[in-house]
This record gives sequence, structure tokens and C-alpha cells, in this order.
Amino acid sequence: MGVDEKVRASGEQVRDTLPTVNPDVEKSQPPKPSLHPAFYVTIWISLSSSVILFNKWILSTLGFEYPVILTTFHLVFATVMTQLLARYTTLLDGRKTVKMTGRVYLRAIVPIGFFFSLSLICGNLTYLYLSVAFIQMLKATTPVFVLFSSWALGVSQPNLKVFLNVSVIVVGVVIASIGEIKFVWIGFIYQIFGIAFEALRLTMVQRLLSSAEFKMDPLVSLYYFAPVCAAMNFVVALFWEFPKLSMQEVYDVGFMTFFLNGLCAFALNVSVVFLIGKTSSLVLTLCGVLKDVLLVVASMIIWGTQVTGLQFFGYSIALGGMVYYKLGYEAIKGYAGEAGRQWADFGNRRPILRRISIMLFTVMTVFVLLGGLAPTYAPGMDPTEYLNEAKNKIGIARL
Repeated sequence: MGVDEKVRASGEQVRDTLPTVNPDVEKSQPPKPSLHPAFYVTIWISLSSSVILFNKWILSTLGFEYPVILTTFHLVFATVMTQLLARYTTLLDGRKTVKMTGRVYLRAIVPIGFFFSLSLICGNLTYLYLSVAFIQMLKATTPVFVLFSSWALGVSQPNLKVFLNVSVIVVGVVIASIGEIKFVWIGFIYQIFGIAFEALRLTMVQRLLSSAEFKMDPLVSLYYFAPVCAAMNFVVALFWEFPKLSMQEVYDVGFMTFFLNGLCAFALNVSVVFLIGKTSSLVLTLCGVLKDVLLVVASMIIWGTQVTGLQFFGYSIALGGMVYYKLGYEAIKGYAGEAGRQWADFGNRRPILRRISIMLFTVMTVFVLLGGLAPTYAPGMDPTEYLNEAKNKIGIARL
């Protein structure tokens, strides 16, 4: 009997492949519910804005004029939290793939932490002198400083076209600075130095992460940077601010306020990880632009900051230059076309919501323009006085 006849006689069938899994398992499983990316965007913008406004409120409104101590507290809080997360959660498992040695830590992490510490100190000192709105306008120059520092450290090669692109950002910020009503030189200098130190830090991080063995997400980076930054800030605060600090000033702010402030700052670092993981670094860049605009408006509402029309004009140029520099013409054109189609589709599906959105945008634009032009039409009117009076009536502390 032949082989084929034996197969037929036994009633078996020839199979090309052997089954490796249970067919029932191969059945399509219902997709796991996941949060919409807009949720992560909203959380990041809310936390990022809250940290800035919270710091300004503590340092300026509550009169706790010790920015280095506040920054040190943030870093100590972050050090403790990252150590706890590394021990009891999986959020910091990425550190296991990083080939961190004592030599690498001293030659790479410590210098980065040094500039990180300086940028935080200068950044918080600025809140004592400048408004949140003007600070955000100055921060638009960050890509310019990052570009120059990358050229200086040899991370990238000088390029005339790129230089001309970032020059637009500088022109816009210069115009915004000319239009600033309460311009304080010392605050301006602190902010410029803070941006320069941050640019050096970002460039050094980019150079470190160019090797695959040092890929780190923001939370893992904080795990390594926070301890050295906390130590450096503590040394500065020990000689600069602690001799002037009294416990009564700490009690006036309140331990719970400090705790919530530190928790908010740390939650921001966690939200960055989820935002990049669920969306992309491009979305983070665009969200940063939206956040800056919202902070300018929030500063006008909360502290009665006067923003002139010239400032808005200059800031618009700076933001436009920043978006163009980071995305490029073709990408902007593609996103604009897609946004137009989505807006038209939204109007067809939700015509009422579209009208409400247009009305809200119009009202906000009118408010911003009138707020900026008000000093021109009424130079003797100080809106801060009326805001303070209204806040006293409802039991809110004066500005």
C-alpha cells in the first residue's frame, strides 16, 4: 500500500502547518477602552499652566519671595516621588535600559543638572519682577537659544536659512518687549539667562540621548537629574535665602499649599510622559504654543496685567515664527488643510456648537484687544485698583 493510500485509510488529512494556538483565542477580542488623546492634552495644558500660575501666586501674591527655596522644595519633592515610583510602580522601568555608571553620571548628568538648576533659579526669580504674560512672551525665544547653543557645542552645523527663520522670532519678541508697560531690566536679564541655561541643558541632553543606550523619557530623566539639582539649589539657598527666611513666612503660605504646589509640579512631569506616549512630540510643541497664549490671557484676568496692542502684534509674530521653525511650510500647509476640513465637518455635524465656538472666540478677541488698548484711551485708569476692590468684597487677598 502506498503512502497516499495509508493516509486515506487512516482517515487523516494532510496539514500544511500545525495549529499553534487555540482557535477560540484567535477570535477577535473587543478593543480595550482607551482615553482620547484630547484628555492627555487637556491634562498637560492644565498642569503646565497651573504650575506657572501657582508659582507666581506664591512668590508674588503671597509674598514668599524665596524662589530658590521654592525650586529646591520642588526638586526634593521630585526626588522622593521618583524614588517611590521606581520602587513600587513600573513607570520608571525605562531606567533599567540606561547604562548609567558613576563616570557617566559625573561627566554628563551632573553638568546637565547644573544648568537645569540655574535655569530653574533664574526662571523663578523672574516672577518677582515681571508679569506672567511678558515672561511667556520672552520664552518664545527658547528655540533661538537652543539653535545657537547647538551650534556652539557642535551638535548641529550653522545654517543661514535656519538663522533667518529664527530671526523672525527675535524680531517679534523685541517688538513685544518695546510694548511692555512695566519693563524691569533685572527681571528681563534673569529671564534671558534662564532661557540661555535651559537651552544649554536641552542641547546637552540632546547630545547625551543621541546614543541608543541613553534613551530616557522625561520621568526617567527627572529620576537622575532631580537629586543633583536639589543638592545644588540647596547650597545656593543655604547662603542666599535661608538666612533671611522666617518660619512665620512659611506658616503664612501654609504647609498644605507647599505640598500641593510640589505635587502639581511633579504631576506635570508625569503628564508629559503620557502625552508624548499617547500622541507625539509634535503635539507637545503645538500644545505649548496654545498654553502660552492661554497663560497670557490668564495673567490679564487674574492679576489685571496690562498688555498693549503692540505686544500682541509682536507676540503673534514670534509665535508664528516659532511654529514655522519647528514644523516647516509643507507641514503647516498640510495641517491647515486638514484643520479646514475638520472644521467644515464639525460645522455640518454640530452647527450650534460651531456658532458658540465662534462667538466665544470673538468675545475673547475683543476682550484681549480692549485690554491692550485700554491704557491708550484711558491713561489715568488702573484696572488693578478695581480688581483689588472687587476681590476684597468677595474675600480674596489683594494683589
